[in-house]
Amino acid sequence: MHEPTRDADPGLFGPGSVTWQMHADPMMWVAGVRALYFQALHPRAVRGVMQNSDFRKDAWGRLMRTADFVGTLTYGTTGAAESYGARVRKIHRLLGATDPATGESYCLDEPGLLLWVHCAEIDSYLQVQRRSGFPLTDAQADRYVDEQRRSARLVGLDPSGVPATTAALAAYLERVRPELAAGPEARDVDDFLRRPPVHALLTPARALLWRRVAALAYDSLPSYAHELYGRTAPPQEAVDRRLRTTGTALRRIPARIRWCLPPGHVVKAMKRLGPGSRPAPYELRGRAAILEGPGRAQQQASDGGDSRRWRTPG
Repeated sequence: MHEPTRDADPGLFGPGSVTWQMHADPMMWVAGVRALYFQALHPRAVRGVMQNSDFRKDAWGRLMRTADFVGTLTYGTTGAAESYGARVRKIHRLLGATDPATGESYCLDEPGLLLWVHCAEIDSYLQVQRRSGFPLTDAQADRYVDEQRRSARLVGLDPSGVPATTAALAAYLERVRPELAAGPEARDVDDFLRRPPVHALLTPARALLWRRVAALAYDSLPSYAHELYGRTAPPQEAVDRRLRTTGTALRRIPARIRWCLPPGHVVKAMKRLGPGSRPAPYELRGRAAILEGPGRAQQQASDGGDSRRWRTPG
């Protein structure tokens, strides 16, 4: 491990944040796929994606670019995060979409669309992580939602209009629910995620690994999302068991292996800031014990994300 540079820039969040600890967890990949399923249910938002890119040919690239964006905002320097955000804002400002039913044209940087994409993403990250056993207390979950308003600013949103607590996030999702539908574009996203095209030699791996990941991500959606996609929602208790089992298995893979996979944001951040910046869930448990008192902290830390107190309505 390299010695940290004096006065090294911790970035937008830094090692003391919930974001820093949570985004290094391997279940973020499952959460990212869940976010794609969820985001696709907003017709105007998903139409903007489908009309400006060949999703079927570039879906892997889109997923990796999203992961790179989240990684840069979480573990990169402040300058790198701000630069990436400016790039994203410029792209959104230049692109538009057209409603085929009404002929209406609109820009992709509409605050309502940006807010939906942000909230569907943050809800997915929290739902998958907590239900898979990542140790977050209710207070830390609220803190995470509040921290993510920094990311919302970089995509062009006014942070004051972005949910700052889990309760506000759930209330927003309930308000936007009547606007959601599984239109043709959402069906295309669904079809791709269930059966992504791969080289013939990789077909067995797709059946063995990818379909399980995609199915788990999809099953973790709220029940109304299942209804919109036209499939019966599985029992949530069974989904929670599968999330915990998958989370336990993935977290047994040594971090030094997981974090070295491209683009290696965590490793770069640790080189910049030193070994004390290493993400570790026990850091959150320790902070809960200090800030919330022994009894309350112990009870909440053992919750592990299975609590019904933080769930998207539906």
